[in-house]
Amino acid sequence: LLSRRQRQMCIRARFFLGVAGVVGFLQGEPARVKCLAASGLKDVSAADLYPVTRFLPMAAEATRLLRPQLGDWEQALRYIGTQATVDFLASMFGRDLMNAAAGNPWRMLQHMAEGYRAAVSYGERSVLWTGDHSARFVMRRDFMPAPYHEGVLQAALEAVGAQDVQVHGRQLSLLDTEYDVSW
Repeated sequence: LLSRRQRQMCIRARFFLGVAGVVGFLQGEPARVKCLAASGLKDVSAADLYPVTRFLPMAAEATRLLRPQLGDWEQALRYIGTQATVDFLASMFGRDLMNAAAGNPWRMLQHMAEGYRAAVSYGERSVLWTGDHSARFVMRRDFMPAPYHEGVLQAALEAVGAQDVQVHGRQLSLLDTEYDVSW
């Protein structure tokens, strides 16, 4: 059973499965098993939530395994973040998000700020509009490094047809980041 604090900081299983799947696809089955083992889980049920404290070492291991193939730590994290978006958009919650966005990048960002609650049970997200095709996406109390969410945000905007997407994140503190986004 999860403690009350662990229940407050959970992430959907599909993100665990996505990371393990990417590692398995790019590095083979032994790497996939090693990646999943870093989470301390032997099996992941797609319908469940798991503590983010199990996801973090898994993401770190995936990054370590993928870094030589993808170039560096940041590229590996962006790749994992991109996969997280692909997996989320394939879910029931993601399909709802795509319908709400209706092919509009502006709407996608606006709904993502709220939609993160369907993916994780912690943190706050908000959007500050800086222009017709630009925004600052702010994340408070989030555990993943900026490159991960750069991949998430870029993939989400590209999913609704945005062109020339640019996402530049900066870490404000250990758990707070902001992303300048344009398309």
